[in-house]
Amino acid sequence: MIIIGAGPAGLTAAHELAIRNVYPLVLEQSDKPGGLARTEVHWGYRFDIGGHRFFTKVDEVRRLWEEILGEEFVAVSRQSRIYYQGRFYSYPLQPLNALSNLGVIESCRVMLSYFKSKLRPHPDEDTFEQWVTNRFGGRLYETFFKTYTEKVWGIPCDRIQADWAAQRIRGLSLWSAVVNALFKTGKVKSLITEFQYPREGPGMMWEAFCRDATRRGGQVEFEAEVIEVQHRDNRVIGVLVHVDGRTAEYSTDQVISTMPLNLLVSRLNPPPPSEVLEAAGRLRYRDFILVGLVINRKEIFPDNWIYVHSPEVLVGRIQNFKNWSPDMVPDPSKTSLGMEYFCTQGDLIWARSDKELVELAMRELVTLGLADKAEVQDGVVIRQLKAYPVYTGEYRHDVDIIKKYLDTIENLQTIGRNGMHRYNNQDHSMLTAMLAVENMDGAQHDLWAVNTERSYHEESMKHDSA
Repeated sequence: MIIIGAGPAGLTAAHELAIRNVYPLVLEQSDKPGGLARTEVHWGYRFDIGGHRFFTKVDEVRRLWEEILGEEFVAVSRQSRIYYQGRFYSYPLQPLNALSNLGVIESCRVMLSYFKSKLRPHPDEDTFEQWVTNRFGGRLYETFFKTYTEKVWGIPCDRIQADWAAQRIRGLSLWSAVVNALFKTGKVKSLITEFQYPREGPGMMWEAFCRDATRRGGQVEFEAEVIEVQHRDNRVIGVLVHVDGRTAEYSTDQVISTMPLNLLVSRLNPPPPSEVLEAAGRLRYRDFILVGLVINRKEIFPDNWIYVHSPEVLVGRIQNFKNWSPDMVPDPSKTSLGMEYFCTQGDLIWARSDKELVELAMRELVTLGLADKAEVQDGVVIRQLKAYPVYTGEYRHDVDIIKKYLDTIENLQTIGRNGMHRYNNQDHSMLTAMLAVENMDGAQHDLWAVNTERSYHEESMKHDSA
């Protein structure tokens, strides 16, 4: 039994198999577990790649978190704000704060735009722009959605499918947010005020999963790149792997894959039909750079993270890791920030050297008025390929073509964010793993229904976690 990838989905599958006395081999290309949810360490400072809140309404996932990590969780009070045109806006919405920042005239324009969207909504909701405008009005869309979203995805909002909005910010409207803020109804269930977090970052969870899997008899190999998935007569029969400077071949009776869907298709042997390869070639991903800065100041801002909507800077979001957990920072007299840049491999941001990126992050921190350049003591650059599957106009059609073909391979299941080209949070990725293992016992779960039929999702106005 082989699992490709040691991120949240792959390691959850390994755990679920091991407790059933099935001992998988987990093959991970990088040198540590966790994937996008790993924790990187630089001179004792811990950096979370994107900020991972541990919040779920999936009972099975919550019980598993508690079983694996136990007392190592800390409770974190959520605080985040939006930075726009030199001002900070509380998030979730606080009407007095928004009114004082926008001014009476602009606030009236926002409300008029909202009522216009209710009277004359877009007849179609195919794109992110149409979906958001119908629920918040064009004025608020332009102010609080467009710039940030286009920073994240690198394409215009009218080319992003509405699926992403429906998946990430479902169930909330301007009116419900205002009512909740004014009257404290508590009925907007998505706007959580507290979440759990591993004391030393999310990687602490996945390192514990690794130890648990190996203790139970499984095996995890790092720096093991799967270069070929061999199949015959509608079944996977083995995988070819680069590991320890050599090529190894492993036979197998089952494979669970979390590797990017387009990469999996390209490594099938024999290759699939041309239309499947072409569909895989059209799938797009957004990459990610985190510039970690160590600041010689005890406190900088009270938020866990700040969304930066201002177009004059390239940074999209700023994490304050000390406000996630004090143990992320070894020196309590200092602060560490994560300046997040959304990019695509080979573009102008990605092509910059590490030194140039640290200088850019320092410059933008000063531009935003958050710190002086002289206070920045150190910087580190962390690059992450294929962080976010992009919901372009044709992606659903292409995924359907790939899925239809992969369904013909009886002993292969794909799970997780990249394994399904779906923007799942880690709890939903874990749930796909649990259901995949149950499928091996004879269940017939539709993994592609996770986060659609069986979904709470923490609906919110913003892209809250990566």
